[in-house]
Amino acid sequence: QPQLVESGGGLVQPGGSLRLSCAASGISISINAMGWYRQAPGKQRELVANITAGGRINSADSVKGRFTISRDDAKNTMYLQMNSLKPEDTAVYYCHTFIWSSSRVDYWGKGTLVTVSS
Repeated sequence: QPQLVESGGGLVQPGGSLRLSCAASGISISINAMGWYRQAPGKQRELVANITAGGRINSADSVKGRFTISRDDAKNTMYLQMNSLKPEDTAVYYCHTFIWSSSRVDYWGKGTLVTVSS
C-alpha cells in the first residue's frame, strides 16, 4: 500500500526559507511522476510544482524563481525547497503521485502546514 509522508513545515517569517520532504513507501518514485500541491484556508487545492520520472519539472507561476522541486531516487524522497517565502504561501502542502493500472489511482500525503507570518 503506497504511503506518502510530508515533513518540514512550520512557522517562518516573510523572506525566510523551508525545505519540505515527502518520504514515499510502497512505491518507487523513480518510475512515477510526483508533485507538490497546497491548499490555503478557503481556497481550492492548487499545484505548486511537479516532476516526472524523467526529470521534467513544471512549476506554478506564483512560485517560479522561489521554489525548487527535486527528487532523490536512492532515498525514495521528494523535496521542495522554498525560498523568499511570502504570507500568501501559507497553506497545507501535500505530496502527490499517481499510478496507471486498469485505471488511474491517486495517492496523497496527509499534508504539512507552512505558515508565513511575522
